[in-house]
Amino acid sequence: MASFALGKYVPYKTPIHKMDPRVKVLGMIILMVAVFFSYPTFSMTYSVMGVLASLVIILMIISKTSFLKLLRSLKSLWFMIIFLLIIYIIAPKTSVDEMHVAFIIKGYSFYWESFLDAGRILLRLILMIGLSMILTSTTSPLDLTYALEWYMTPLKVIGFPAHIIAMTISLALRFIPTILEDVNRIMKAQTSRGVDFEHGGFGKKIRAIISLIIPLFVSAFVRSDELANAMECRGYDPNGKRTKYRKMKFKWGDAFALLLLVAILAGCIYMKVINFDIFNVLLGEGAVL
Repeated sequence: MASFALGKYVPYKTPIHKMDPRVKVLGMIILMVAVFFSYPTFSMTYSVMGVLASLVIILMIISKTSFLKLLRSLKSLWFMIIFLLIIYIIAPKTSVDEMHVAFIIKGYSFYWESFLDAGRILLRLILMIGLSMILTSTTSPLDLTYALEWYMTPLKVIGFPAHIIAMTISLALRFIPTILEDVNRIMKAQTSRGVDFEHGGFGKKIRAIISLIIPLFVSAFVRSDELANAMECRGYDPNGKRTKYRKMKFKWGDAFALLLLVAILAGCIYMKVINFDIFNVLLGEGAVL
């Protein structure tokens, strides 16, 4: 769990670090929308996913986001992969008459479409985690709070506590790695006392998890109380009028990045609407309207 990288800000001086946090938040939302689009064919889906995956890899290289930490963060997805495969094999989304048999085991047919559906969901999860890592590793908690509060500013007209909500979200993201470090520390302490988290039956594992959850809750409440006292000692007033130490300015580079992201989203929408298939184009059949 200590290798989980979501929420850890790494202070580099890359172009993505220097971008306006409002653009980065909006850009992540745009790319996630593009990732979760549904397309009529698997060839079209995997073509778009390949382009978006290449873009995420380029962004990770530019922002110096660790690929090793991403892979370590994905280790916990193996159970989800198996679960998705079982679900799609048992209850396929499309009619069996329209599916292609991959192999047969003891009279039960396994279809290629089931594996492709599971792979599509897995790719979406990987891209979603990668985009979240890029945002949290290149944006400080204060800048993220500023961006979220700026987007919720229109809601202040109806009395919505934009600053309080933005601060809450920012603190939650900030404390993800801290809580994970506590989990790792408590697991080591309980293991040294004879608690086995990896072996044993179901009941034994439940008792082991309880021995982890209770100290974790106590530690989380203690940390939250210390944080509240520290903010109060520094004169923090959520209802007071606040000023900014550093003003965010929208630059030409931010405008170019935003236009590029909008163009990518528009391209995905265009491909979805006209049913554009790259394999049909390569075969000389063109787009299917």
